[in-house]
Amino acid sequence: MTALVTGATGFVGSAVARALLARGETVRVMARVGGDRRNLDGLKVEIVEGDLRDPASRRKAVRGVTSLYHVAADYRLWTRDPAAMFATNVEATEGLLSEAADAGVSRMVYTSSVATLGLFTDGRDADEVTPVNAGDMIGPYKRSKFDAEARVRALAANGLPIVIVNPTAPVGPRDVKPTPTGRTILEAAAGRMPAFVDTGLNIVHVDDVARGHLLAHDKGVVGERYILGAENLTLQQILVRIAAHVNRKPPTVQIPNAAIMPIAYAAEFFARVFNTGEPFVTVDGLKLARKRMFFSSAKAARDLGYSARPVDEALADAIAWFRMHKYL
Repeated sequence: MTALVTGATGFVGSAVARALLARGETVRVMARVGGDRRNLDGLKVEIVEGDLRDPASRRKAVRGVTSLYHVAADYRLWTRDPAAMFATNVEATEGLLSEAADAGVSRMVYTSSVATLGLFTDGRDADEVTPVNAGDMIGPYKRSKFDAEARVRALAANGLPIVIVNPTAPVGPRDVKPTPTGRTILEAAAGRMPAFVDTGLNIVHVDDVARGHLLAHDKGVVGERYILGAENLTLQQILVRIAAHVNRKPPTVQIPNAAIMPIAYAAEFFARVFNTGEPFVTVDGLKLARKRMFFSSAKAARDLGYSARPVDEALADAIAWFRMHKYL
């Protein structure tokens, strides 16, 4: 029995691959030629080289596997080429899952995101059934994941054995890119965030998210989705906890979201003109920050037996890993 993990060179995918190996499974991973494979160092996995957007690569990857964990995604809050993001997150996802079914894969877990879910404006924690529509999606990343999940749910309704998981904001070791949340931790730990905006996130340890994937595989209901999170915190609370870990004073100045928007437009203009990559502050990121991304994992706890460690442990592990690998 072999499990295929897409995105295993990335943050969440590498944690899923490690969790599978830890329980004795044979693991195959799909990796791009010339891609960063640091997260595969020391792992006894079979590597199939290819591009997720290439049907031949996908068919080769799914041949002979019994389970699929489709974790790979183009995760950026800013991109100069939204079409490429949709090709990866939507079209390639639908193709991969369909081809896996044709190859006889008996169980699939699709990694979606809480970005696809609805939010409340009155402070309540959102869950898997909070009302949402396409018009609520801000930016190409959220819209691409929303469209992808809609197609995945349709495939499951047509008989494909797919369970969906919606991680919140994972943090922890091996965030090599790093992710937008990881960048926030880095900037705060380095003392480069003198102020904050009024927003909030649900933070969770990446290894708990990985364990949630395995629980979804083992116990999840086909076509259902499960939020994998831990603790809801405002950005100010997150920065206070990070400051405590690095013996710094936390920022105390709150800046109105609108005051930073001109900086975000300027940063994106600079990034486009000088090809500097994703700017630290983005227009879509600030639009997202207008709402607190607070969620409940009660369904996963009840139906899967999911639980998560304290967020302080997740932040400590993230900071320790960044320091060990010279990010800090």
